[in-house]
Amino acid sequence: FSHQGNKGSRAKRTGKMIARTFLLLCVLAVSSYAFAVQQPAPFAARTTALKMTGGDALPPPVDLKPPAALYQGAVAAGAAKAAAPFGKIFKLGIVAGCHIAFGAYLAITVGGACPGIAQTNPGLQKIILGAFGLPFGLIMTLVSGAELFTGNTALVTGAVMEGKTTKSNLIKNWTASYLGNFVGSLILAYLAYKSGTLGAGPGAVNIATAKCSLPWDVAFVRGILCNWLVCMAVYMASGCSTMIGKMTAVWFPISAFVALGLDHSVANMFIIPLGMMRGAEISIAAMFTKNLIPVTLGNIVGGALCVMMPYGTTLGSWFQKKD
Repeated sequence: FSHQGNKGSRAKRTGKMIARTFLLLCVLAVSSYAFAVQQPAPFAARTTALKMTGGDALPPPVDLKPPAALYQGAVAAGAAKAAAPFGKIFKLGIVAGCHIAFGAYLAITVGGACPGIAQTNPGLQKIILGAFGLPFGLIMTLVSGAELFTGNTALVTGAVMEGKTTKSNLIKNWTASYLGNFVGSLILAYLAYKSGTLGAGPGAVNIATAKCSLPWDVAFVRGILCNWLVCMAVYMASGCSTMIGKMTAVWFPISAFVALGLDHSVANMFIIPLGMMRGAEISIAAMFTKNLIPVTLGNIVGGALCVMMPYGTTLGSWFQKKD
């Protein structure tokens, strides 16, 4: 009888647990519905309602522009950037430099602090380095309207070649955004150094030393390949109307260039000074001659020629006589 009594008591406890679980699920379901953001009616329903009331049907929402419109939108964005005053571009350049530096900061903190994974599974360590960091830095830059030199090498070049702005405006934009990016990167490098969040890890020193040990031509080519991907991210994101669309357009190319070990001049403006502050034996002259100069020139080629020229000669009017 005691055995049957134990079985009965266990059954009662099980029944109570099931009842409580069911009640909790009901409460969660009701509360989640109460606090849920109600989505607008489906497009088809709204269109039908408009037709029934005599209104015109709304055009379907477009998340990503078709190729021709995407190119024209990128050119228009480049023209607007080129028309801005030097001071405005410079200040927004500082913001962009800080954003990209935050991305590099996170990449070094996470992907740069995985020595065990780097030894046993270097491919996994590279994708960790790429996935956590620079993508969010570029997303902040694009969504907030900051001025990033590397993206401007594509957009403003397209505006010049389409006759929407002048070469002098291009020089103004590139100069102001580059200087602003450098200032912002240096500010974040100093703050990251003083924050003490990197601990005693050698990630920043090792990365900075490796970047300033490249042959000139290797740094140049890595700059081309890097900004090819960066400007494709900027180009595609400029044609997206939703946040999730922009994030998707940015995440894949940016995580790819970091995982591939390519060089971005603005990110290096943060990484190399930070490494120097933490003890890397790199002189200021070496930072420029061995990395920033060849990488910057490569970035220009990647943005202007590898990204914008193919679309400009097929979807635009590059090298055609303007009336």
